Amino acid sequence: MSDLSIEVQLSSLPNNPGVYQFYDTDGKILYVGKAKNLKKRVSSYFTKNHDYGKTRVLVKKINSIKHIVVANESDALLLENSLIKKNQPRYNVLLRDDKTYPWICIKNERFPRIFPTRKLIKDGSEYFGPYTSMKTVKTLLDLVKSVYPLRTCNYDLSLEKIKSGKYKRCLEFHLGNCKGPCENLQSEKEYHRQIEDIRLIIKGNFKSSLSYFKHQMKIYAREMEFEKAQIIKEKIEVLENYKVKSTIVNPKISDVDVFSIFTDETHGYINFLQVSNGSIIRSHTLEIKKKLDESDEELLRLAVIEIRNRFNSNSKELYLPFVVKIDENLKITVPKLGDKRKLLDLSTRNAKFFRQERFKQIKITDPDRHTKRIMAQMKADLRLSKEPTHIECFDNSNIQGSNPVAACVVFKNGKPAKKEYRHFNIKTVIGPDDFASMEEVVFRRYKRLLNEAEPLPQLIVIDGGKGQLSSAVKSLDILGLRGKVAIIGIAKRLEEIYFPEDPIPLYLDKKSESLRIIQQLRNEAHRFGITFHRNKRSSKAINSELEQIEGIGGKTIELLLKEFKSVKRVKEASIDTLARSIGMAKAKKVFEAFH
Repeated sequence: MSDLSIEVQLSSLPNNPGVYQFYDTDGKILYVGKAKNLKKRVSSYFTKNHDYGKTRVLVKKINSIKHIVVANESDALLLENSLIKKNQPRYNVLLRDDKTYPWICIKNERFPRIFPTRKLIKDGSEYFGPYTSMKTVKTLLDLVKSVYPLRTCNYDLSLEKIKSGKYKRCLEFHLGNCKGPCENLQSEKEYHRQIEDIRLIIKGNFKSSLSYFKHQMKIYAREMEFEKAQIIKEKIEVLENYKVKSTIVNPKISDVDVFSIFTDETHGYINFLQVSNGSIIRSHTLEIKKKLDESDEELLRLAVIEIRNRFNSNSKELYLPFVVKIDENLKITVPKLGDKRKLLDLSTRNAKFFRQERFKQIKITDPDRHTKRIMAQMKADLRLSKEPTHIECFDNSNIQGSNPVAACVVFKNGKPAKKEYRHFNIKTVIGPDDFASMEEVVFRRYKRLLNEAEPLPQLIVIDGGKGQLSSAVKSLDILGLRGKVAIIGIAKRLEEIYFPEDPIPLYLDKKSESLRIIQQLRNEAHRFGITFHRNKRSSKAINSELEQIEGIGGKTIELLLKEFKSVKRVKEASIDTLARSIGMAKAKKVFEAFH
């Protein structure tokens, strides 16, 4: 806890690049950030008006400020990344290490074994990776083993032990999977030439292996050893098929890291493609949860540093969707056209696909998070001041001008709340007038909610264009709700979203979840209204047939329908049966009317 005021602490900050750390009254670290100019950056937290709620909360909690001066921005970025991972402050995005990534190990031995592992042992062995999945590792090792015969035993193949005849050839030798270095049937020089080619294949370079095998095939063919030539040809085909599958656009693109970013209201998704000799040798997507409404540039910068550290990348060129300052020694390229742009687009598709897959998983495993994300997305898409956890939608039904009715459906947290649906018989409007009908039902609905002190929705959706929306807004004006409750209209033809007093509609992406929720509301209101309208017309048709009988009134009709359930059964009933419900005099009138 600091005894100095924030003003005094700010005044002592230097104008140098560095890293700053915010602490609360208990001395707990809240946030770590980097700055080109520490004094300007840190002071901005206390002088700016922050739109994002969490940033305002953070600033209120800050009690003390510590800083570390560094030589340049690149050093500040690396130090910031290190401190975030070490302390995991509450208001920083999470950058967790994952120690379970698989590697390919070339063991430090006289005749090196090659195998997958999740443990890195510092014994001079070579490790390639980490890879994003064991499946990738196994595919690569299967390729290597199908082309090169390597030993799989764990014997100590020292020269002395081999000369002493300690080991005997195993089944792998007889199957052709090993050349028997244990009995000195394969030279160390030839074995290490294979290992060198394998190193290049793992890095995505097939040139050396293909050249060697093509040369060998020609020698065997020239010497009429066609069986051996055929075996070599099959190895060439395996390598070339694998190369074709992994080559992207242009084999001249080499030693490049490609990064793309796709964000929504709560998370950022950064995809990484590592390209070597025109082949993608690694792909990984990192999901980052936003904490303080971080910009795409901030998230991408943090992710680039984290991913390059995690995967030990030494590439000197990056393809990015926009310029981000990371390291002066790195070349940053923002592709616009051609093969480089295709690589960046591929990376972006990977990020979007990862996001879609995560949504599917979250919808099942964490429905609350799924709902919060959709509400946050609707708030942003529809420019709302609050998340629309309570939405109501209105629709009119007056087929051929008869029996005008309206429907109001209610959604809570993006799902139908069917017990709260309401029907309205239009009372004050004569004839088919959609605008006046909408004005009436909106007024009646919210007049009642206000009188009963019931909660109001955060969003009202009107099924219709500018006309219906304007009519609904009139009622909100009369009730004093204008500006307190958001209201929009949706027109059917092109799914335009209209806002009050804005002549230019909003067009949401056709795959947008916000549009999907609005369409679901509109369709549900239409279905609910049409069902009510049909029932009303049907009831009126039934009643009118009985009403035409002279001397039969409403109460008698009600008794008949209660007893016989339908007009058809009334028609089929005998006089005596009818008399038991409505008396003989009226029973005769009903019976004679249908017979």
